[in-house]
Amino acid sequence: MTQLEAARKGQITDEMRRVAAAEGIEPERLRATIAEGKAVVPANVHRSRKRPCAIGAGLRTKVNANIGTSGDYADLAAELAKLQAAEAAGTDTVMDLSTGGDLKAIRKAVLERASVPVGTVPIYDVGTRAVRDQGSLAAMKADDILGAVREHAEQGVDFVTVHCGVTREVVQTLLNTRRMCGMVSRGGTFLARWMRQTGQENPLYERFDELLDIAREHDVTLSLGDGMRPGAIEDAFDAPQVHELMVLAELAERARAAGVQVMIEGPGHVPLHQVEAQVRLEKELCKGAPFYVLGPVVTDIAPGYDHITSAIGGALAAAAGADFLCYVTPAEHLGLPDVEQVRQGVIAARIAAHAADIAKGVAGARERDREISLLRRRRDWEGQLAHCIDPELARTLREKVKPSDEETCSMCGELCVFKLADNGSQQE
Repeated sequence: MTQLEAARKGQITDEMRRVAAAEGIEPERLRATIAEGKAVVPANVHRSRKRPCAIGAGLRTKVNANIGTSGDYADLAAELAKLQAAEAAGTDTVMDLSTGGDLKAIRKAVLERASVPVGTVPIYDVGTRAVRDQGSLAAMKADDILGAVREHAEQGVDFVTVHCGVTREVVQTLLNTRRMCGMVSRGGTFLARWMRQTGQENPLYERFDELLDIAREHDVTLSLGDGMRPGAIEDAFDAPQVHELMVLAELAERARAAGVQVMIEGPGHVPLHQVEAQVRLEKELCKGAPFYVLGPVVTDIAPGYDHITSAIGGALAAAAGADFLCYVTPAEHLGLPDVEQVRQGVIAARIAAHAADIAKGVAGARERDREISLLRRRRDWEGQLAHCIDPELARTLREKVKPSDEETCSMCGELCVFKLADNGSQQE
């Protein structure tokens, strides 16, 4: 049985118990949320995870880190170092988006070393082979596309992004719309180009029941990809994006009816004032299905700082109800990130997620802030450094500009408001 089927039968799986303990909630509450289709536990039956997680309503907002090779940089060791850095920084999941080198071997290595759930985008395998080996996306076959999903599932991948909503009708809506940046989803572009070249319908949509059979057999969570996500804030909330979301809502209902766990992927580049409305629309159309957002990036002017632009959007999106934030690194729009940029991306997304959890009233979120505030008031520097989100950086910064008085910081020194207040109390 899938986690969803077990939950509907009233059964609490081992994964549910472990996740509930980590979340600080009752297992029965988690089971009920999964049974409603409002939470998922990505847990392929072929793979064990040291750190399983649940994504959805009433739970801590989760963070994903993307890693993976490219045609220019196909270094497995480098990607495994990024995996280690992402996990050390506290990511909840990773996605292997490799497009360079031996993709199956890379995926195997990531699955063996990752202690968290692992996601992939199977269309990358097929599209990469078609372009590099045969010179055209038209070389892809429908069976190849479904076969790649099965191969990933059999290897143990916990969740897969599948661009089922990029249908011929949706692509026509895009062609009829004047977009500044067109389609920026790589997987969506592969499928749209293939459909135009072959005249066929997207097999991930046309043969969705076969896709469901694969997902159910291996308990792979389907992450319904947003091929029409905006790549510029000028393109946000347009007809292609909404059209695709309506298709995804229909497919999500079919997935849940088949006992398959499902979540919905969202934008993308979105101006700040639209973020909340986009989240609310997804939640309404998709009946509370977990929402997985890339960022969203709220301004297009900051290459090199897009971990910040996305954290701003991510905090607002999660506060409005998004459940899962895909990190964005400083290298976004510029190139493949290095290990340090991966770490920065995870930390930025975790800050956004935590800020949203306070707003949502997630259990334990505000208490964590209260604890560090009390440590700050007491001038307990070791306590603060141990409990902050990035102890390594915080300690480095404090050591770099040491105060003459260890009870204070070098910015305030003898003028520390807390020390002055404490001395005043003693004198009184």
